[in-house]
Amino acid sequence: MKQAKSRGQMIFRYFLILFLFSGFLIAKLLWPFISILVLAFVLAGIFYPVYSFLTKKIRPSLASFLTCLLIFQFVLVPTVFLVRSLSQEAFSLYQMSKGMPFGQQMKDLLQDSSVANKIEELLERYDIDMELDSKTFNETLSDIGKDVGLFLYQQASSIASNILQVVINFLIMLMIIFFLFLDGKEFIDFLVDLSPLPAEQDRELLGKFHEMAGAILVGNGLAGVCQGILGGVAFALFGLSSPFLWGAIMAIMAFLPIVGISVVLAPAAIYLFLKGRITAGILLLIVYVVITIFIEYLLKPKLVGQKVKMHTLLVILSILGGLKVFGILGIIYGPLIVTAFLTLTKMYRTNYEAFVRDE
Repeated sequence: MKQAKSRGQMIFRYFLILFLFSGFLIAKLLWPFISILVLAFVLAGIFYPVYSFLTKKIRPSLASFLTCLLIFQFVLVPTVFLVRSLSQEAFSLYQMSKGMPFGQQMKDLLQDSSVANKIEELLERYDIDMELDSKTFNETLSDIGKDVGLFLYQQASSIASNILQVVINFLIMLMIIFFLFLDGKEFIDFLVDLSPLPAEQDRELLGKFHEMAGAILVGNGLAGVCQGILGGVAFALFGLSSPFLWGAIMAIMAFLPIVGISVVLAPAAIYLFLKGRITAGILLLIVYVVITIFIEYLLKPKLVGQKVKMHTLLVILSILGGLKVFGILGIIYGPLIVTAFLTLTKMYRTNYEAFVRDE
């Protein structure tokens, strides 16, 4: 009896080694496609209602193909156009910041601005020495503009120069999405059966992932795009340069709560004030307030709903940390990682804390 038990344990250990080794090889095999897989799962979850609606009219394979075609039109085509425009404007910003004309413009702006002079006079009345060192300010601003312009140009140029690779990766992602629509439920059931956790906990974790992904792309994503477009249009209407570039920056910054697009629009309004365009500066601030109220307090709550709740500080840190660690896709990865941790923490407190205390 003991020999049979010992032999059974040996067989199990051997099987476990083989299983873990094969899992390691599978992970290594799929790791180059990890970003594609994550985006495919996220987009499949978001566009699944479209696929589900089409399956009521046509056969599933055709519905999946048409939904993938819709994703192609809504994602790849605008991205190619945006990258092209972004690359040109980012390079222009870099060249302008690098050259002397930009420095001279900022120096002249500070010296000739009646608003800047009045502020300086007002501060002098209260013995506050805030002399505007135009040279230092100019050099600092030039360095910032040069660094930002060069970074964005390098990122956009990298995508543009590898456009064939981008298209291939996008087609691979569409192929994955196509089969996820057809066999996604069976795949989820397979993962749930494979996991040692209870099925309801696995589905709760997957459900939280789906909700957060929807909140990021549908809620924050669409809200960010709207704010970026409206902010870019405002830049163009008020005669400010590089509306595509600053619109794209605003679309990214819109993911951050509290800060948002004010990082771009507030300095732009100050620039208009310094130029003596007081009315334009006030109107730009009004535009900022209107955009913020409409998007943040009216549109975004309807898109996101009340299911996904995360502390504001956690949202900011997860996005900033995600951007630092994973690049632009960190906007998605960061909140998903935090969501997984919070969900597992909740499961621990509900189901497993008692086991730890008993031990």
